[in-house]
Amino acid sequence: MDIIEIIKAVLFGIVEGITEWLPISSTGHMILLNEFVTLNVSEDFWEMFLVVIQLGAILAVVLLFWNKIFPFRFKEKPVVQKDIFVLWFKILVACVPAAVVGLAFDDVLDALFYNPWCVSIALIVFGIAFILIENRNRKMTPKITELNDITYRTALMIGIFQLLAAVFPGTSRSGATIVGALLIGVSRTVAAEFTFFLAIPVMLGASLLKLLKFGFSFTSGELVILAVGMVVAFAVSVAVIRFLMGYIKRHDFKVFGWYRIVLGAAVLLYFALA
Repeated sequence: MDIIEIIKAVLFGIVEGITEWLPISSTGHMILLNEFVTLNVSEDFWEMFLVVIQLGAILAVVLLFWNKIFPFRFKEKPVVQKDIFVLWFKILVACVPAAVVGLAFDDVLDALFYNPWCVSIALIVFGIAFILIENRNRKMTPKITELNDITYRTALMIGIFQLLAAVFPGTSRSGATIVGALLIGVSRTVAAEFTFFLAIPVMLGASLLKLLKFGFSFTSGELVILAVGMVVAFAVSVAVIRFLMGYIKRHDFKVFGWYRIVLGAAVLLYFALA
């Protein structure tokens, strides 16, 4: 196994771990990084790698929020926390729009929109949306300040916003759901947490689909690259999630909006001149 390929996998894991949870589009960053650092793998493996590497990031959410997402307690006697079961039903409701569209049109959407131009436009549009919504919300009090306050209707509306990320790469799954949640009156902390939890079934499902499509006939080199990327993505995600949850208690999301606009413009310029 070439050590250079392992170093590349580490770089992709770092980028995935940072950009999966910050609302700045992991897809946009992966496309840009791939222009300068290209893994020596087949096109089919690369497409699968981009999705399955997210499983490492998912494990970070499971680790950090275990007490909020695991409904069983085993102390003196087993206890079932019904509110967590209800939360999972709401999460599943939010998954429905993206799951339906993803299953039906995954290949078509990739062919139509998975390119630098569409990713750049999505980066810029949702960057502007973050700034406008945060300006609008500056003097408003959030209606929903606890996870338990999220209704099934609210969960479905957030799921519809997540659909934008399924359709348009570069939108950012976390960015789309956070923008949607803020727009309908959810606090920043609750919006971020619900987005993290929503990622668990979404990414598990997307990864399973990609693995089934790719098959399980990995070479030893491919297994090493995938494992390294996932492990690094997990470690970086732990740090990034902790940072983000602390950051949004004192700041808004506008800095990410400006970053998206600058990055989108930079990607457009790069590919226009390439």
